Amino acid sequence: MIELGKIQELTIVKKVDFGVYLADTSEEEMPEQKVLLPGKEVAPDAKIGDQIEVFIYRDSKDRIIATTRKPELTVGQTTVLKVKETGKIGAFLEWELEKDLLLPFKEQTVKVASGEEYLVALYIDKSGRLCTTMKVYPYLKADSPYKKDDQVEGIVYEVSEKYGIFVAVDDCYQALIPKREPAAGIKVGDRVKARVLEVLGDGKLNLSLREKAYIQMSKDADKILDMLKKEGGKLSFNDKADPELIRQRTGMSKNEFKRAVGTLYKQRLIMIEQNGIRMV
Repeated sequence: MIELGKIQELTIVKKVDFGVYLADTSEEEMPEQKVLLPGKEVAPDAKIGDQIEVFIYRDSKDRIIATTRKPELTVGQTTVLKVKETGKIGAFLEWELEKDLLLPFKEQTVKVASGEEYLVALYIDKSGRLCTTMKVYPYLKADSPYKKDDQVEGIVYEVSEKYGIFVAVDDCYQALIPKREPAAGIKVGDRVKARVLEVLGDGKLNLSLREKAYIQMSKDADKILDMLKKEGGKLSFNDKADPELIRQRTGMSKNEFKRAVGTLYKQRLIMIEQNGIRMV
């Protein structure tokens, strides 16, 4: 059976002036379904009976056709592709094949821009055409090789006010930066480096953009010192301030800010005043 959007090993069953026809001869009877591999992709010494690994797609005239070129993804897989241009029905993405891939408006989770890269999955739409979607959650895997405290990289594919920031580690594994974790300013399409906080029972990953506490504490203390220097040696809030104010101003949770301030105080680099913090 010839399958659209898949890489298959098919057999040459007929030669013509403009290429060869391929079929799946693994079936008991010679199948009637055949697909053309254009002549420019056929080896000069190719003969009937030879097996060739090809990808099946639709050409610019909407005909099912074979190619020996290997695309970045097949049906059901995810990868990051660049937006070539946007149009009336959606965006068109660049990939290895000549015909650009459509990303319909209804499959976009955010408004995409030409030249930007986004994580997408490949699927077959109701009309039998290859399309992409940014709604990739069902296509991601939960069997990553990573464990607690491993450093990982991934791309953001959704930002949720309720849950946090959804990340595809290695562009294919399910992960989340929980809402409680500082991650201000991150948007869909951003690449992030993170630490594995935990591996959940179902294999999904929880991530943090911050280091382990004892490492991060030193970095946070340095960040507060830099802020003090830029603001004339004084901050107008201290570790008793509202947690949301602390997060907005520093990107830290209240506990993280408190630990960093405590570190600086023990080093006698700051004074904690009633309404703020002052450099010594």
